[in-house]
Amino acid sequence: MTRSSAPAVKQLASDRAIGKLEQVFEFHDAMPTGVTVTTDERIFINFPRWGDEVAFTVGEIRDGKVIAYPNAAINIFDPNRPGETLGSVQSVVIDALNRLWILDTAAPKFSTPFAGGAKLIAVDIATDKVVKTIVLSPQTILPTTYINDVRFDLRQGKAGVAYITDSSVSGPGGIIVVDLDSGESWRKLTGHASTSPDPAFIPVVEGERLAVRERGKALAPFNVASDGIAISADGDTLYYCPLSSRHLFSVSTALLRDRSSNDDAVAQSVVDLGEKGASDGLEADDKGRIYAGDYERNSVRQREADGEWKTIAHDPRILWPDTLSVASNGYLYFTANQLHRSAQFNEGKDLRQKPYALFRIKIDAGPVLLKK
Repeated sequence: MTRSSAPAVKQLASDRAIGKLEQVFEFHDAMPTGVTVTTDERIFINFPRWGDEVAFTVGEIRDGKVIAYPNAAINIFDPNRPGETLGSVQSVVIDALNRLWILDTAAPKFSTPFAGGAKLIAVDIATDKVVKTIVLSPQTILPTTYINDVRFDLRQGKAGVAYITDSSVSGPGGIIVVDLDSGESWRKLTGHASTSPDPAFIPVVEGERLAVRERGKALAPFNVASDGIAISADGDTLYYCPLSSRHLFSVSTALLRDRSSNDDAVAQSVVDLGEKGASDGLEADDKGRIYAGDYERNSVRQREADGEWKTIAHDPRILWPDTLSVASNGYLYFTANQLHRSAQFNEGKDLRQKPYALFRIKIDAGPVLLKK
């Protein structure tokens, strides 16, 4: 009896990469979240104070390294000047006037926001000087609030409006609207199902359930409210998603801006646009497309104007795609920061492996820049 054997396989089939991913920068110190890129390709980054040694919470990548921005002094939080110094920045965004807006949670380690510290700061990047500071009111910033990301429409009112997500981990989520002229702010969709964690959501990242794990204690769900945010190319629609969900939602920006609109009217304009994958950051481009990270699948996805989704980047290096940012050079930039490997999810063991990364992928579209 003879025995035949199959020819040796040089390499077994494996998960295929999608998209031409370019690595822009490596971070060997604190973990980044936010990124934004100017028209002349200056790159700004932020590092929230979540427990890492954070020398500065906002920086600029310059000459192969990250330096404090707009200066070192403002990055040292002073409890006696909470509205003038930076506590823990979660997001940085360039607007249509080429100003850098800094979103300061004033809530290091997701603590209760420091009184008078949660704010928006605008920096003129031509002079590197602060030109506007808006401290958000205590009626807007709840004890549980964690302001996460922001988008702008400078056509509205005298100076424009900002839309901010509240991604609370212990209270209601919601959308915060800010009048950039008066500095007044108000909340919409507070505690609405679309801004709240999905109670049936069980995330799985790198083959493991993502949950808060403390030695000797039962698993606790990682519940994060409205997090990702993007504004449509015409400014009429705001897109958003809880981090603890796979659904994308939209709402009328006109109703968000109308302080007299009641909760029912705003809620009735909310549209559940279906599943997109589990996302941290969202973004939009000037061609009417939406982008979403997919942290369960090491991917970034794109939603066409007709509602169809496709994966534009998939790579084992995309370990927790965090903030997404469309730049004027036709690229989508995003950070990958291994958030799921942090100690709180691994019984106190920090499994992150430096460096963290900034990537980009060509999309042949520009950012949504809304101005008069």
